[in-house]
Amino acid sequence: MHIKSKLYNKTLYVLLCGELDEHSATHVRMTLDNIFSNGNFNQIIIDLSELEFMDSTGIGVLIGRYKRMKNRNIPIFICNPSKHAEKIFKMTGLYEIMPKIV
Repeated sequence: MHIKSKLYNKTLYVLLCGELDEHSATHVRMTLDNIFSNGNFNQIIIDLSELEFMDSTGIGVLIGRYKRMKNRNIPIFICNPSKHAEKIFKMTGLYEIMPKIV
């Protein structure tokens, strides 16, 4: 699992590449917490175009980051979901808390 991030105009862009599952969850959680704690931004856009797989552990990681940012009044948006991620987000209702943007 590889994570890329950049800050542009007070928006933090995060690209998740690879598989977000039980094996990568700790790394992803720690990396995202570090990225989210270092910066001056008012929203986060997570790009899932290169996310190949996500299981329930990955869903938990994203929900945990959502809760942390909600406490700081920073919304998280999802863009470019892969077909796999799109199906999971629709089935679980995650788009209700982390809306999909174009």
